[in-house]
Amino acid sequence: MIVLLFALMLGPSDAPPNRSNADEIIQKSVQAIKHDWEAAPQFECSERDRDRSGTKTYEDLMIAGSPYQKLVLINGKPLEPARAADEKKKLEQAISGRQGESDQQRAQRMAKYEADQKRNHLMMEQMTKAFDFKLAGETRLEGHEVYVLKATPHKGYRPPNMQAQALTGMEGKLWIDESSFQWVRVEAEVIHPVSIEGFLAKVERGTHFEVEKGPVASDVWLPKHFSMRSHAKVLFLIPHDGEEDDTWFNCHKTAPVQKAAGQ
Repeated sequence: MIVLLFALMLGPSDAPPNRSNADEIIQKSVQAIKHDWEAAPQFECSERDRDRSGTKTYEDLMIAGSPYQKLVLINGKPLEPARAADEKKKLEQAISGRQGESDQQRAQRMAKYEADQKRNHLMMEQMTKAFDFKLAGETRLEGHEVYVLKATPHKGYRPPNMQAQALTGMEGKLWIDESSFQWVRVEAEVIHPVSIEGFLAKVERGTHFEVEKGPVASDVWLPKHFSMRSHAKVLFLIPHDGEEDDTWFNCHKTAPVQKAAGQ
């Protein structure tokens, strides 16, 4: 659920903000992220996911307008020949299947993808309403001159849906590039437990996540690292702790539409 906060992605304005105006910096950063959000489907990346069992590396491909993940490495090692052949076959079937879709089938697939994008977009918008932002200073990070902002819960915020409820118990810190208003780094942590209605779950203190972004083109930034350590109780009683660590690299413009074997 919390990962929804950072499917990140909401063109910058020309005039620089008042350097002491944190809210204006945030609003300009939201506009920069919107540009990235719209450009993201034009890019493919490699993705390495780490959990307690090890790592899996994927090629994140855009096929006929929506994503597809092809597994290529497990714990940094190539797949066994039989597994690699199976992954190749599944990719070919996905390409062939999407190319042969009816208009209705394609519309249904794209509607699901667009609904996920819309939900993540809503979460980004809610972040600007759920927190009070304060400019804490300026520094240099990852080769960028950045504003440092602190985010604390906004009193009186009323989340519009279940996903946004987690925001009410969080505080965070943002490092925002001074020239592009891109989010170079974000850290957030749950500071008091939050009950998630509808899931019969409670997000506990100590839940923590970090996001880092970087440029993949002259005017487009995408996530390059996400990590989360979660503490929660399902049905308010059963402990459920987890860890997630995802890295994206080798991002490039999406290749032309692929053809299945024999077509």
